[in-house]
Amino acid sequence: MFLQGLKEIERENRLKKILVADDEKSLRMLISGTLEIGNFLVAEADNGQDAWKMVSEEKPDLVILDVMMPGMTGYQVCQLIKSNQELQKIKVIILTAKGQQADKEAALEARADYYIAKPFSPAQLLSVVEDILGEQ
Repeated sequence: MFLQGLKEIERENRLKKILVADDEKSLRMLISGTLEIGNFLVAEADNGQDAWKMVSEEKPDLVILDVMMPGMTGYQVCQLIKSNQELQKIKVIILTAKGQQADKEAALEARADYYIAKPFSPAQLLSVVEDILGEQ
């Protein structure tokens, strides 16, 4: 009975897992540091192919994708996530320097849950992440 109670507490207090995929190391570090302050578990990928592999294996709660990455674009990774029945509930944020209306429409077409243009405020990002993950 005691162990069962501990397992329930652990399940309720489970930290949300977030994958950050960006080919720019300094930006990944900034995003990861911001999210760790918010008490999230963070993994990193520096290209689209690794991001897709990690999403498939780890099934994070949220994926933050840059658009322009080697291997696969963030849009392509997002489309793969959202078209996979097992993964489609994973939330996706597109975080990119591409801020034109056409880019926002491409993110919408890829079925991203949220779009943030660079430069961004770490506080803004943390607020968006907390809002999105609070919905789950």
